Amino acid sequence: MKPQIRQQLENKNQNLINMVLEKTKRDLVEDIAIIGLTGSFSRDDFHEKSDLDLIIINDTDKGWEIGSCFILDDVGYDIYCTPWHSRLKEQSNLESFAAGSLIDLEIIYYKNDESLKRFKTLQQIALDKLSKPIGKECLDRADKTFEKAKIFYADLFIEDQLNTIRYASSNMLFELINTLVNINNTYIKRGTIHYLEELNSYKHIPNDFESMYLQVITSKDISEIRETSHTILLSIAEFLKTIKSKYIEQPKVSYDNLNGVYEELWCNCRNKIIRSASMTDFNYAIHAARGAQEFLNDLHNDIGTQKYDLMKYFDAHNMTPIKDRFLEIMKDFKETYDNTGRKVLHYNNFEELYNDYMKK
Repeated sequence: MKPQIRQQLENKNQNLINMVLEKTKRDLVEDIAIIGLTGSFSRDDFHEKSDLDLIIINDTDKGWEIGSCFILDDVGYDIYCTPWHSRLKEQSNLESFAAGSLIDLEIIYYKNDESLKRFKTLQQIALDKLSKPIGKECLDRADKTFEKAKIFYADLFIEDQLNTIRYASSNMLFELINTLVNINNTYIKRGTIHYLEELNSYKHIPNDFESMYLQVITSKDISEIRETSHTILLSIAEFLKTIKSKYIEQPKVSYDNLNGVYEELWCNCRNKIIRSASMTDFNYAIHAARGAQEFLNDLHNDIGTQKYDLMKYFDAHNMTPIKDRFLEIMKDFKETYDNTGRKVLHYNNFEELYNDYMKK
């Protein structure tokens, strides 16, 4: 960029900043808490058509009056407010793609020391999270963004028009970017044009990610979009699983964490599985099996029990296999109880239950 053009852009932006500051000090001094600069101009990474990114935190509803959208010299500008209670909270918890707007904000105005302190507190929350090693907290965030990506992937098969499918695939890619950002416990520091460059600098990224990513974007038709999207989604799923196994200590079954597990499995699932099979009611059976599978999955994730696949035994035309498999699983849990020295709380009559319960 020529020095003359650069200086003109900087002068224009400074005039815009001065305009916003003048209006704040004249009309909204009690209503605007913080004004800060973010985006390409704060990073010295702008071009001729870059707009000015101001973050304005309002204390009152009247503060919204500072907002305005306009076009100046063929560049669009959007001056808007960010309330304390919504976007900033998400950014401080690293739950927003725009966390950099909080973390790297260059403050150019603050109402008082209290406002500045409040902002710095939110900023520090984010910085504290970023300072932690990769572990359960950031990988839980990765799980959430990956779930969003899967929802957009599902849209690829619900929709049947190229435009809506292309849109769904772009949303899926966006959430996969978020997933990799969270896996690496970081945040996007630069603009849209630098996404791939930034991702490729991360320590943890799947092999051939860029190639798979670009294949989704350059797919020519619906079938190809679905195929390439499936490939990258499976790759990220496997990668996330591998990272979690490396950085999250897996729970182990113990006497303490088994407390009530066998009894709850009996209570919530056993009789439903047996009864639905005996009734040959496949509608009842599929939901009983789904609930049992969900419970078994939770036990595996939370306390480290064996991973059981119950649903592969489901057959709407023959329900004996799933019933038999579930009873085998119950037997396994009983043996696990025995191996840890835990006793099943199973009473022959109310008096036994009453006497034992009242001792606690």
